[in-house]
Amino acid sequence: MKEELINTFNQHRNQIGVSSRDEVHRNGYWHETFQCWFILIENQIDYIYFQIRSDEKKDYPSLLDITAAGHILADETIEDGVREIEEELGIVVSTDDLQLLGIIEDCIITDKIIDREFAHVFVCELKERVPVFELQKEEVDGIVRAEFKDFYQFCLGEIEEIKVNGFIIDASGKEATVEKSVTKQDFVPHSEMYWGEVAERIKCLRD
Repeated sequence: MKEELINTFNQHRNQIGVSSRDEVHRNGYWHETFQCWFILIENQIDYIYFQIRSDEKKDYPSLLDITAAGHILADETIEDGVREIEEELGIVVSTDDLQLLGIIEDCIITDKIIDREFAHVFVCELKERVPVFELQKEEVDGIVRAEFKDFYQFCLGEIEEIKVNGFIIDASGKEATVEKSVTKQDFVPHSEMYWGEVAERIKCLRD
């Protein structure tokens, strides 16, 4: 399998080189990612969607995360990031379907990874009332959603948990309903600054 190469940057977003994904995360190099949050308006209520990461993932298995996201490879443009949506979720969108929230810095440091991202963050408003997801098992185990107003308060630390509902695909390939309350411990540990920026920018877009 061909090794994926990623452009690396300094903290001022000046490119400094090209490295493998493992090197990027081992050495904590800044790099670019594509992120897309799905929003659906149903019965005059705004919902935001999260993926349940595959339990096979090396990093953060089974945790909730951005609807679709991925690294921008060295030979790709930011617009090429839409491939992540089709690959992970089975939903075809074009760049015309996306609204740019901007670039948000995100830094996650654990004992296994130093992940410093310049995240190019987009919103996609779903056109179908009930989206039909075809998940890439190696990447995503399920999809859930929450009311955006609750997510907004959650990101700003005004409430400690939110209710989500959706589905998960079990090991046998069967779909099971998910309906539960979740806390920040159930999500990939993005920085508090990141959560706040995402919530505020989506809110501004919706207002």
